[in-house]
Amino acid sequence: MPHLKSQAISVQTHLRDQVANALRAALIAGELRPGVIYSAPTLAAELGVSATPVREAMLDLAREGLVEAVRNKGFRVTEMTDKDLDDFTDIRTLIEVPTVGRVAATASAEQLEALRPLAEQIVAAAQGHDVLKYLEADHRFHLELLALAGNPHLVEVVADLRKRSRLFGLGSLSQTGRLEGSAQEHVELLDLMLAGRIQEAEDCMRRHLAHVRTLWADGQADAVADASALRIGR
Repeated sequence: MPHLKSQAISVQTHLRDQVANALRAALIAGELRPGVIYSAPTLAAELGVSATPVREAMLDLAREGLVEAVRNKGFRVTEMTDKDLDDFTDIRTLIEVPTVGRVAATASAEQLEALRPLAEQIVAAAQGHDVLKYLEADHRFHLELLALAGNPHLVEVVADLRKRSRLFGLGSLSQTGRLEGSAQEHVELLDLMLAGRIQEAEDCMRRHLAHVRTLWADGQADAVADASALRIGR
């Protein structure tokens, strides 16, 4: 059973959303393992809430493709295949690379500089091995950058893709310092856009997404290996 005490939450109006966010954080940290089945009552006890909001939150995660319901047992954390990783990367590349080019050509220096604190937060979080702060700042940076293109539907699509491609077991990668290279790419991208070097900015985004795809694969592999070890050790 995972240790979710760090994700304990208080009872508030949007309890379902709080539980869903806590479970996503546990997935990212590697506390919930791909292929393992978890029951709503057991998770509820760990989080200090009733089983109902946990079941509701799990259904939300199932719609995002992060878990799947197992009849009379609970929910199994889904495993992403190499094809899944490639497909997500292909879609994001088709959307984000040309959008970065458009934004670099049309956004003001003030608009782009406003993203620098987020880029610096990403780097600081990677250096501090704080995976949750890393992902929160990364999420905001990418979506706020894309929002400068003026197409809210595009931002919504990418936001959904990001939910579906959450990094399982990223905590282990963070501890090895392997997130720092990806983090620095946000600063590099911003500098290229500010300099008006549009082609180089697009190339940087393409390279960044390929880098993220590698991190996905490594994080997923580590999480699956850990889950297998747990099953063998039972």
